[in-house]
Amino acid sequence: MRHDFFTVENMVLIFAIALCLVWTYQSVAAMSRNWELSERLNKERRELELAKIEVEAAELENEYYKTDEYQELLARKFLDKELAGEHMVVLPENSEEAKNKFSEVIIEEKETEKTNFDKWMMFLFPNF
Repeated sequence: MRHDFFTVENMVLIFAIALCLVWTYQSVAAMSRNWELSERLNKERRELELAKIEVEAAELENEYYKTDEYQELLARKFLDKELAGEHMVVLPENSEEAKNKFSEVIIEEKETEKTNFDKWMMFLFPNF
């Protein structure tokens, strides 16, 4: 009994298998391309949102530069201008007593501060 490999049924089966393989490959390739395009689209959308936020921030900054408060600050800083009725008050340097007033309090707080282990021991065993 001899079987012939190149029968019509076998040729149709081989053609069907090849067609399925090509279809599967093309489907995977299309899904891969769609995934890449989707990722690129999402990236572009994020960049667009960032650009919109930057434009909005720039517009708000430009509005601030137009305000009277900003103009006054510039005049004070660069032109040494002042408003009518304002007077500059020059205070004397702080004395040594004033400079060291709060350093003693800080030193006392550091000395009384307990370590983390001591705090846990007090929490776990409050009567000791």
